[in-house]
Amino acid sequence: MTERGPRAIKTLSEILDGYDAVFCDVWGVIHNGLSVFRDAERALREARAAGTRVLLITNSPRRSAGVETQLASLGLGRDSYDDIVTSGDVTRELIRQAPGPVFHIGPRRDDEIYEDLPVQRVDEADAEAIVVTGLFDDEAETPEDYAPLLGRLAARGLPMICANPDIVVQRGDRLVFCAGALARDYAALGGPVRLAGKPHRPIYEVAAARIGGVDGKRVLAIGDGLATDIKGANGFGLDALLVLAGIHGAELGDDPAAIGRHLEAQGLSAAYVIAALG
Repeated sequence: MTERGPRAIKTLSEILDGYDAVFCDVWGVIHNGLSVFRDAERALREARAAGTRVLLITNSPRRSAGVETQLASLGLGRDSYDDIVTSGDVTRELIRQAPGPVFHIGPRRDDEIYEDLPVQRVDEADAEAIVVTGLFDDEAETPEDYAPLLGRLAARGLPMICANPDIVVQRGDRLVFCAGALARDYAALGGPVRLAGKPHRPIYEVAAARIGGVDGKRVLAIGDGLATDIKGANGFGLDALLVLAGIHGAELGDDPAAIGRHLEAQGLSAAYVIAALG
C-alpha cells in the first residue's frame, strides 16, 4: 500500500507475475450464492494456465467435497482452481477435541461436518459443547432470534465451536447472517468461542501445506471481507487484493486513498484493490 492507498488494478493478470499461488475467497468473489461471476472464473482459469496455483479458501462450514459439489451445481468450471480448503475442514479437529456431547446449531445440510467423527450429538439440555455452522433458517431468522438460546448456553459456560467465522455472506443481491454472527453474540455474553477459519491461522496453515509451503511473499490472498480475508492475509504475512464489489462495497467506495485510510483505521492493509475479480 502506498501513501495514496492500495494500488487499483483492473485485472488480476496485471500483478500475477509476482506470485506463485493465489488463495481466493469464494462467496462474494467467485459467486453470490446464486450464480457464478464469469469474469472471476475466467481470471482464475487464466492464472492457472500461466502457472499460478489457485486454492479456494472459504469459511464455508461444509467439507471441501461438499463445496466442490456446490460450485459445480452453480456452473463453476473445475479447471478454474486446483484445490479447496474450507473452514469446515479445519474445524473438524476442534470438534474432535470437544469435551463431551455437542448440541448443533445450523441447517441439516451442514451435518457432513460430523462424518466419521467420534462425537455424540444431543439436545440442548444434555450438551457439554456447542457446534454452530449457521442459523437453522437463514432465510427467515436473524441473530436476535437466538438471544434466549445463547443466553441459556452462556450461563452454563459451554464452549462454542464456530465452523464459519463470517458474520454475513452475499446471497443474490442481499446479505444473510452466518455462524459468525452467533459466535459474536455468544462471546459478548461471556461464552467461550473457538474458531479455525479465516482470519485465524489454522486454515492458512492447511492451505500453505497444500501448495508445499511456498514463500508467503509469493502468495496473493484475494477476498472481499475485511475482518476475515484481509485480516487473515495480514496476519499470515500475505499480500491482499481487496474485491470492492463484495460485502463492504457500499461503505468503501472506489477511491484508493480513502480505502487505505479506512483500512488503516482498522489496523489493516491491502496491496491492491479491484472493483470485481476479473
